[in-house]
Amino acid sequence: MSPATDVVHGADVAVHVEDLTVRYREAPALWDVDVDVPHGVLAGIVGPNGAGKSTLLKSIVGLLTPSAGHVRVFGRPFREVRRRVAYVPQRSAVDWDFPTTVHDVVMMGRYAHLGWFRRPGATERRMAHAALERLGLDDLSGRQIGELSGGQQQRVFLARALVQDADLYLMDEPLAGVDAPTERSIIAIWHELRAQGKTVVVVHHDLQTVSSTFDWLALVNVRLVAAGPVAAVFTAEHLRAAYGGQVALVSAESATPLAEPQAATPPTPSVPR
Repeated sequence: MSPATDVVHGADVAVHVEDLTVRYREAPALWDVDVDVPHGVLAGIVGPNGAGKSTLLKSIVGLLTPSAGHVRVFGRPFREVRRRVAYVPQRSAVDWDFPTTVHDVVMMGRYAHLGWFRRPGATERRMAHAALERLGLDDLSGRQIGELSGGQQQRVFLARALVQDADLYLMDEPLAGVDAPTERSIIAIWHELRAQGKTVVVVHHDLQTVSSTFDWLALVNVRLVAAGPVAAVFTAEHLRAAYGGQVALVSAESATPLAEPQAATPPTPSVPR
């Protein structure tokens, strides 16, 4: 089945992904993905475990080299616009034993603008303090990051992204391990960023909150299943295609399943030898 995609053109595109294939050893993590993420949306990247969601974000920021295809951010290679992009990795991808404080981690978000050899000044310190205060971390500024809880660590990296003052925010499961009040505050920040004209792209795992959180969605299972406005993409047909029929999602309005669970396995692309 060909993916259902919403066509976006030119200056309206924040991220352009074309014919992207990424392999780990011989197995494809992403296969021939074409998608354009519009400028100024709050976008969710959704799919089953192992679907290539994190691989997609890592490919956008140049942490992985594709086997085929290419990515453009604001029409240019990532290395040319890196200061306009803030990336929040999965918590499991970070060495939390590294000896540094919360304040120092957040301040790293300014280095893309300052360079590594210019010392942060009063303006940068004010920005770091404001970001920490916004996320309820100002009392932890001097703590070692390894001493924090998982949810606190997630918020530290979000604060680092905020002080970067980017145009594009890429976040890999930033709600993992946070409590409900923190989740609500983080989602509120996403909506504020979108209202400022920023583009926010989030790898997300909770299907029940997709419709209430995002306005644009990409469903991925190694291949792109569908992409576009949430109302057009978040359907029973597309969910079955992405999850192989193994998903039961209850609509709050109808209290009926959007997709019935079936005995099926997620689709796997054939790989030419």
